[in-house]
Amino acid sequence: MRRLRRLRGGCPRRGPLPVVLRGQGDREPDPVDAARQPSATGRHPPARGRHGVIDAPLLSLLIPAVGGQGGGVLLEWIVDAAIADGYPVHGTSIPGVAQRTGSTTYYVELCTERGASTDELPPIFSLYPVPGALDVLLAPEFLEVGRSIELGFPSPARTTIIASTHRLYSIHEKIATGRGIYPIERLDAAARAFARKLIAFDALALAREHGTEANAVLLGALAGSGALPIAVEAYRTAIRAKAVQVDANLRGFEAGLAVALAAGAAAGGEGSPAAAAPAGQALSDTDIEAMTAAFPQSLRPVLRQGVLRLIDYQNRAYAERYLERLRPFAGDVELGQIVARHLAVWMSYEDAVRVAEFKTRMSRFERIRKEKGVRDGEIIVTDFLKPDLDEIYGVLPYRLVAWFARWAERRWPHGRPSLGQHVKTTTVSGYLRVWLLTLLRPLRPISYRAHEEHARIDRWLAAVARCRAWDGLLACEVARAAQLVKGYGDVRRRMTGHFDRLLEAATKAGEHAMANGGDFTAARSLAARYRALVLQGPESEATAAALAADA
Repeated sequence: MRRLRRLRGGCPRRGPLPVVLRGQGDREPDPVDAARQPSATGRHPPARGRHGVIDAPLLSLLIPAVGGQGGGVLLEWIVDAAIADGYPVHGTSIPGVAQRTGSTTYYVELCTERGASTDELPPIFSLYPVPGALDVLLAPEFLEVGRSIELGFPSPARTTIIASTHRLYSIHEKIATGRGIYPIERLDAAARAFARKLIAFDALALAREHGTEANAVLLGALAGSGALPIAVEAYRTAIRAKAVQVDANLRGFEAGLAVALAAGAAAGGEGSPAAAAPAGQALSDTDIEAMTAAFPQSLRPVLRQGVLRLIDYQNRAYAERYLERLRPFAGDVELGQIVARHLAVWMSYEDAVRVAEFKTRMSRFERIRKEKGVRDGEIIVTDFLKPDLDEIYGVLPYRLVAWFARWAERRWPHGRPSLGQHVKTTTVSGYLRVWLLTLLRPLRPISYRAHEEHARIDRWLAAVARCRAWDGLLACEVARAAQLVKGYGDVRRRMTGHFDRLLEAATKAGEHAMANGGDFTAARSLAARYRALVLQGPESEATAAALAADA
């Protein structure tokens, strides 16, 4: 144990100790790497045989999955396939917390020697994976790869990683006020760094294409990877033996098998497709080029997305208003890109009319049918809606409801009453109830909500222009403040309050800097720090408010 004492006396290793304790009579263990290759072979005599111990190599497989992903069925398929092919195997599961706050891990160990003789004892399998000693990581969702890497299970010298690149966002990603989604690029880089072989593709999209589930597709990818010695036909036998959705699961299996055999799967996320312009208002590429011709080439990709988004939201005249507002900032590439992006998002704020359009589009029901695998027959879609007073009267003309809005703000200063309702949009009455709201779209430009939103947009653009005259970097920080304007109901009122405070504090700090020598470092830091604190979540908002008060 001299190596153990030396390690204990030094710095902590922060990982599993890479040693294997040999049999009785050995003076010290031989160090090994993650691929089970002794680095000091031949230094000691071979271990003496021990009763009841076999030296047949074992392969280990880990499936980290969350509820509803079919991890248990996937485990059973693998175990049944191994048994059908004559391999001793054992599978177990370790339950985790439901949904995305934790995962259930399914673990398989397989002996690579078929049909041991009757005078030999069966192999003794472990119930838990060993960090750094994993042969296959089979992940039904890409974040689970990162979770397993964090726990130290995969090894770049040993582990084959097979993963679906689609994302089911975790609780921490969903509750973040700012952008809390873990970058797919970092997950991909980590997977490549910790895999001996990586097979990563969107198994969920492939499953939907073939009318099946992602676990069947991943089983096919496992079979095609060659990571386990199980014959391909044994996997098919296991699927048939379960006698559940056999045809659909076999289709998914064959699709995953083809991907793995082609070895052309690549990790990566897919961005959201750009919204298409509604019928009758679609623009050709020539039209968009003509509308954006006066802007620098570096801005045009962003402008194209903004124009399409706003035509889908309202009409071409509304998109031209967007370009006109952006024109004063086009000369500064960095500032222009920031303003272009946030302005397009802000001008397409989601009012009750927009929500109704999303809820009643035929493409939505087609997508639901495809996701649920319902090709024929009736589906029932229930939308849970809870509009508050601001959202209800916000779609009505400003002149008609302005007085009521002022009274409501005095009457309920800390939150408006809401109207909860469950609407079945797959029924005639439910669909019409929501669809009728879309008829208010022509009134949107004169609505109370439009009046309030565009007044705040104009104040923001004026502040950006003013700060630009002082300092370009300060103008960029003030432009990024638009990121705070988000949410619905009480959340949006709270966030717009923070936006107003940031705008006021940043411009005051800029005025002070301009009057005292022109050093805008403090003003830039204030704007960036305030925005970062608010985006961290409600627990940091008090700190942000105190920061603005001290400015």
